[in-house]
Amino acid sequence: MYTLGINAAFHDSAACLVKDGQLIAAAEDERFTHIKHGKRPIPFSAYELPYHAIDYCLKTANIHLSDVDHISYSFDPFILLPQEDAEKSLIDIPLKQPSQFVPEKWISPWDPLFLSAIINAPGQLVDGYPHHLQKRFRGASFNNDQWHFVEHHLCHAASAFLPSPYHEAAVLTIDGRGEKATTTFSMGRANDLHRISQVDMPHSLGLLYEKVTTHLGFLHSSDEYKVMALASYGKPVFVNAFRSMISMLDKGQYAIDDAQMVELLGPARKKGDEFTAHHFNIAHSLQAVLQESVLQLTDWLYKETQADNLCFAGGVALNCVLNAKIRDAGIFKNIWVQPASGDAGTALGAALWTDAKERGSQEKTFRMDHAYWGPEYGDEEIKAFLDWTKTPYKKLDNVAEETAELLAQDKIIGWYQGRMEFGPRALGSRSILASPISANMQARLNEVKDREDFRPVAPVVLEEAASEWFDGAQFSPFMLFVYSVKDDKKDKIPAVTHVDGTARIQTINRDQHARYYDLLQAFYKKTGVPVLINTSFNTLGKPIVCTPRDAVECFWSSPFDALVIGSFLIQK
Repeated sequence: MYTLGINAAFHDSAACLVKDGQLIAAAEDERFTHIKHGKRPIPFSAYELPYHAIDYCLKTANIHLSDVDHISYSFDPFILLPQEDAEKSLIDIPLKQPSQFVPEKWISPWDPLFLSAIINAPGQLVDGYPHHLQKRFRGASFNNDQWHFVEHHLCHAASAFLPSPYHEAAVLTIDGRGEKATTTFSMGRANDLHRISQVDMPHSLGLLYEKVTTHLGFLHSSDEYKVMALASYGKPVFVNAFRSMISMLDKGQYAIDDAQMVELLGPARKKGDEFTAHHFNIAHSLQAVLQESVLQLTDWLYKETQADNLCFAGGVALNCVLNAKIRDAGIFKNIWVQPASGDAGTALGAALWTDAKERGSQEKTFRMDHAYWGPEYGDEEIKAFLDWTKTPYKKLDNVAEETAELLAQDKIIGWYQGRMEFGPRALGSRSILASPISANMQARLNEVKDREDFRPVAPVVLEEAASEWFDGAQFSPFMLFVYSVKDDKKDKIPAVTHVDGTARIQTINRDQHARYYDLLQAFYKKTGVPVLINTSFNTLGKPIVCTPRDAVECFWSSPFDALVIGSFLIQK
């Protein structure tokens, strides 16, 4: 049985394909369209489906859309649609932003437009596809029993629990918003989830973080990770101001006052303005209060469930500093975070949930040990492209050894190998790699990628050596937790040691990615350092590269030193 999962309601449009409980393929649409996050999260874009990602998934399974048994969409518009409107199949859509109070039945005046687009997604899927993708879409049709609208936070929860290594776990989801929920608490057992409690709009820790992201001159629903990085440079000057906004209540509930940021924090920073201590302090205070609040929520969830394990998803779960605080608090013995915790991951959750329910499966059969679920291009395809474009290249006899030699010479390398990662992190398939030994390498990489100076770069480390270089480091393949760099190692890897002494690590073993692992081993033998810098293979405002063309274009238009693509080396 094939189940197609789709996320398209807000941002990070994505698709995945599950067959009888096993994930076959998953990818974000941005990687194919080159539009960051797929689209902006506005009501006018809700009709845009991830056709390119869907086409990739179908191609991987060598099937047509009509061969799919079930389609699971990670948003349920009928939760928001008033019953009288649903019954008469009619909804009023404003022509302009109304100046009057929004009707009580809507959260936003544009909800009718938003919901109408989502409700019509089945028809849009079968006849709105781009002309050049028609091969796998043309002629498909579906009945009502094959299409499933699944609640947004249920999809987040399913994406966290169903692929996790646990048979039983407490499940926490926190993001900006779903239909109504912004935070949910569940208990997962086998292939089922029981919702214990939830926090609804307008109270949202995720939206508060977005609001401050905007105040600091960044793009909301996109740049929240920059605020997390900025926080390390600040002091808790505004913690009381943020605490005054958040009321922690009983039974996992909280309320957030709709305070005006300018009144609370002073004038907003404009994009391009210089960062000052004032901005650092805002970010630091926000991060500190977010951590305090989520730790209270996790403590309540543990007392309710008495579970050993916690699964975590939703956009807030991409905050690796927060994740480390939860880990170090020891409230739960184990924590597993979905690597595609943002909205892209809801496509996976929707598919796995619908697959389990439609097959009547009682036991979990899929475990997500890696994130390599995207497209792959072999040497034959890569060589054909390089020859066709008259790109000069050299065939490598030993990819790991020869690339390690370049890295030991302080070269910056584009690294393009195997299946593309699913989720926002580059994990060794579509990465830019460099040596962490020179302190100036962080600044060099930020200049290459046209990034802000305060942005840290992250390390990948051999799994078996991780605990020797990072305090308490464990199996961490998804780059979702920070660890403190050991004191006696900080001067050996200064480029990846953040200002607060931590690093967001990825551990790697050979079963996950053999060529990537072999490269680390070769670099270790040459330098005595089992660590490399790993940052995403993209430049400012662009998604991570997907195809060989993307990789070559990014390489030639950026100041990298070399590109290792499959078994081929391109140098400037």
